Amino acid sequence: MAILVTGAAGFVALNVVEHLLAAGRDVVGLDRIPLPARAERAFAQLPGQLTLIGGSILSAADLSRALTMRPIDAVIHCAVITAGTRRETTDPASIVEVNIQGAVGTLVAAARRGVMRFVYPSSGAVYGASAATVDVMDEDVLRPAPVALYGLTKLAAESILPRIASTQGVSFTAARLGVVYGPWEYATGVRDTLSPMLQTLDLAAAGAEVVLGPPWRGDYTLSRDIAAGLVAIADAPSLPRTIYNLATGRASTVEDWCRVLETRLPRFRWRRAAAGETWNVESHSGFDRGAMDIGKITTDTTYRPRFDLARAADHLLAWRQGDACLSA
Repeated sequence: MAILVTGAAGFVALNVVEHLLAAGRDVVGLDRIPLPARAERAFAQLPGQLTLIGGSILSAADLSRALTMRPIDAVIHCAVITAGTRRETTDPASIVEVNIQGAVGTLVAAARRGVMRFVYPSSGAVYGASAATVDVMDEDVLRPAPVALYGLTKLAAESILPRIASTQGVSFTAARLGVVYGPWEYATGVRDTLSPMLQTLDLAAAGAEVVLGPPWRGDYTLSRDIAAGLVAIADAPSLPRTIYNLATGRASTVEDWCRVLETRLPRFRWRRAAAGETWNVESHSGFDRGAMDIGKITTDTTYRPRFDLARAADHLLAWRQGDACLSA
């Protein structure tokens, strides 16, 4: 049976789709925007079968088409607006509509068509201000205190969806993701908070010096690991809990990332901004965040993080080089 991936043309979803196709799995993808051209070419070479449905999670008709095109065993619900401050100010209603109502509608539609498994990628943003006070974020100990609307909608969905799933007979799991970066990240139109890793690499490609703000910590996690973790949750026959952290279990900074890059890119230049100087890489954090405790997900599923910063840099640089070759 197939797995439905919503928001299939988005950053995290592209990694999930590729992971599944590489394993020979059948995937149905739903999105209102087309796949990037490189993804179309790459996915066509993989052994799995992909069926794309153009449509929105806010449309009952589009959800029905996606859920009846092929027998669906599980849904990995990646459709989301990853909102920044500007969108939060100008269009809060759309953020709530997609992130909460869209998630509820997708779960109900899946349940009515007999889907037994629903995986919800949440975010470490739900910890919010609480993350500034700890070295390790434990999902059983640290109380969520989201600050921005994105984190608030993720927490709201985490609270609402398990009850709906229970009443509908669907197995539900939410995964609180670390700070994601890696292959397939791009400005989709609904992703406002591009990772500092992508920003540094784009500046380096343009020959510009990277100027960093405060060295805030975070659990920066390569998108390949995120995809593997989400699929591991979807494939688990049963899980004893509804919420897991999904990250590397290690805290690092963008300065750590830059130190790795300077050993691999001879012309790479970076420094911390001087007092009063404007930096050109935004971390979207504003405070330190500790490592995410991943003991529970590694105990209950097959997930094991494979990429530290050094290995992630090698992988991402090679992937971007492949992108340049394909675009030439």
